Amino acid sequence: MPFGAITSHIDVAQVVLYAFWVFFLFLVLYLRREDQREGYPLVSEEGPSKPGYFYPPEPKSYELAGGGVRKSNRPDRPDLPYRTTSGLIGMPIEPTVDPLKSGLGSGSYSNRVDEPDQTFDGHNRIVPTRVAGEYGVMEGDRDPRGYTVIGSDGVPAGKVVDLWVDRAEFIFRYFEVEVEGAAGKRVLLPVGFTFVNNQRRAVIVDSLRASQFADVPTLKDPDQVTRLEEDKVTAFYGGGYLYSSEQRAEPVL
Repeated sequence: MPFGAITSHIDVAQVVLYAFWVFFLFLVLYLRREDQREGYPLVSEEGPSKPGYFYPPEPKSYELAGGGVRKSNRPDRPDLPYRTTSGLIGMPIEPTVDPLKSGLGSGSYSNRVDEPDQTFDGHNRIVPTRVAGEYGVMEGDRDPRGYTVIGSDGVPAGKVVDLWVDRAEFIFRYFEVEVEGAAGKRVLLPVGFTFVNNQRRAVIVDSLRASQFADVPTLKDPDQVTRLEEDKVTAFYGGGYLYSSEQRAEPVL
């Protein structure tokens, strides 16, 4: 028999090829299950899909650095305030409450842990400069504290009263804004949603109208922000690009 032949009809190369096919089949099935850990379970007319070999896998447990265990595949936000536009599953959805407060579309967020993010040495990662006095605006740069915050409608929404610094990245993450006409209410404004105009001494925001700043989610503790609060605050500003006015929610053409 030829070199490598096992029988007159089977040789080593053939066995290796078949073994690869079987391995590749199970690899595809495994990856297909693992990729269902995000954004699942699916919902159909029969209800949510259940764990099984061809469905989302069993929840995976993760040990957290600060102690405790968190499971994947948990229902993140099961009771969302929406309805389908035609009553059929799979069709576009629309909020049933104030769209800016619905947490849907461009304003969606995840239910992260309601605790502050930490630095490697165990300190709160994002804090105002009144707490982290060792941080400040670089010499020669303009300090935006005292600048007027202007909404997308060109109306003043409040004033910048403090800056929130990321101790891990050494950058400013948020402006703290005292909202005009809201009895001293203060909210966070993500730096990424702003344009600073030093000539006008203004911080311009194009995602929200001035009147909508009063509805920005507030913090439980004025000197720290949790991961969940960060998601909700950022989502509110992101939602403004779609929901701050009826014109934005409609097609351009």
